[in-house]
Amino acid sequence: MFDFLGYGFMQNALLAGLLASIVCGIVGTLVVVRRIVSLSGSVSHSAFGGIGLGYYLGINPIHGALVFSIGSALGIGAVSKYAKEREDTVIGMFWAAGMAIGILFIGLTPGYAPDLFGYLFGSIISVPTSDLILIFLLDIFVISIVALLYKEMMAVAFDEEYSAVAGLPVKFLYYLTLILVAITIVALIRIVGIILAIALLTMPAAIAGKFTHNMKKMMALSVVLSVLFITTGLWMSFVLDIESGATIILVAAAAYTIVTAARALKNRSKRGVSA
Repeated sequence: MFDFLGYGFMQNALLAGLLASIVCGIVGTLVVVRRIVSLSGSVSHSAFGGIGLGYYLGINPIHGALVFSIGSALGIGAVSKYAKEREDTVIGMFWAAGMAIGILFIGLTPGYAPDLFGYLFGSIISVPTSDLILIFLLDIFVISIVALLYKEMMAVAFDEEYSAVAGLPVKFLYYLTLILVAITIVALIRIVGIILAIALLTMPAAIAGKFTHNMKKMMALSVVLSVLFITTGLWMSFVLDIESGATIILVAAAAYTIVTAARALKNRSKRGVSA
């Protein structure tokens, strides 16, 4: 089963998956608990604008995606909070505008963008060392921030109104969470791509939330599940010779479906016994 690890590029891919799983599990928990999945999806797709800008300026598209994702996340938060616009409208606008900007810049860039498909749908088996270093640094940043502000983030995630009354910097923590989402999206781009990043960000945390409501345990279980999904998907894609990013997401989706169905049947049987 582990024969695929005999290849150097697969070892690199697994390392990338393990590193990405850390931020995925931690930030994914915040996203699910705070119910900002749609907002995170907008940030994910807005990152394509940064990819296009990176191609146009001749820099690493991942660096462009990082800057653009953070800017989009803060923009969505600011417009929805201060302009009193409906959040779903703002999300849709940034979602479409980010993709459109990316398409525009790629169209203006001379030549052909060879890695574009990988950024859209993931290319974990071709992650360069520079991106591994970037994902590692993003891990360190996210872990440090969450460890430092865990109590405050937990309070705001579960009861924002009470946290505001208690004097916690609710707006600051809201924007900080959006920045962490943007960082995580960038870490996942090489793993499953912009189009599928939101799925891997949320499904492990959604499954973990069915087993525990303790946020620390939820984060830990989400990380473990992310590692499991990425490793299994990577192995299956190698054995079956199919796209790795899509396979990882399908593994996660299958796990979510099985767990949800099992819990529904369990609850139904409990109601039948009590009746």
